[in-house]
Amino acid sequence: MNEDSEKVTIRLPKRYLRALDFLVQLDDFPSRSEAIRESIRDMVYSRTELVMDRLEKMKKAEESLASMETFQKEYMKQ
Repeated sequence: MNEDSEKVTIRLPKRYLRALDFLVQLDDFPSRSEAIRESIRDMVYSRTELVMDRLEKMKKAEESLASMETFQKEYMKQ
């Protein structure tokens, strides 16, 4: 590990730990730690993408609402 790494202690249900050990044995992970690091990396990337998509949808919804309000103000003047 490089020096910008930090040790984290977690508790897992036994069934998750058994499943993790099974995957370490079957897959190309050299250790539990490596499997967990890869899993967290994948989750961070996928969740970041999901959050960014949600933010973009919220931005578009706010823009649509602002356009609607502007149109409504103009229409009500007539």
